[in-house]
Amino acid sequence: MSTTQSERLRELLEPLVKSQGLDLEEIVVESVGRKRVLRVVVDSDTGADLDQIADVSRALSAKLDESDAMGQGAYDLEVGTPGAERLLEEHRHFARAVDRLVRFQLAEDGELVARILTVDDEGLDLEVPGVKGRKATTRRLLFPEITRARVQVEFNRKDKKDMTEEEEA
Repeated sequence: MSTTQSERLRELLEPLVKSQGLDLEEIVVESVGRKRVLRVVVDSDTGADLDQIADVSRALSAKLDESDAMGQGAYDLEVGTPGAERLLEEHRHFARAVDRLVRFQLAEDGELVARILTVDDEGLDLEVPGVKGRKATTRRLLFPEITRARVQVEFNRKDKKDMTEEEEA
């Protein structure tokens, strides 16, 4: 049975990433011009700070140097966290996105943009923003109804503290 290079790399690197208290989210090997680049994406429930990224990067580099998983050619190792508009694919991704605005592609109802309120084993409770002065509504969405979900960047969102202070004024 043949395994891809990404699968072999995942088997080699995932235990090391887990030992650093992080989840291995993605491994991508790309050719960029004449160079190869190994991109490793890590995350955790509390996020990953620069010190954690540096520590896991050094550990991964040492592990790769002692193995032949990348072959003999030169490559660059890039370790980072998921981007701001990350795709949500696993249960833990949805749980980490609680209180975030997400664009959902639905199996039957088209598209929906809503804020994740809670996550359980079956699905999500959402707050759907009101349109044209209407109040926000809540909606239950089950995981099988979701074909794709991506976190949305919000530039002007007021946090709960700001909204409470305004309501009191």
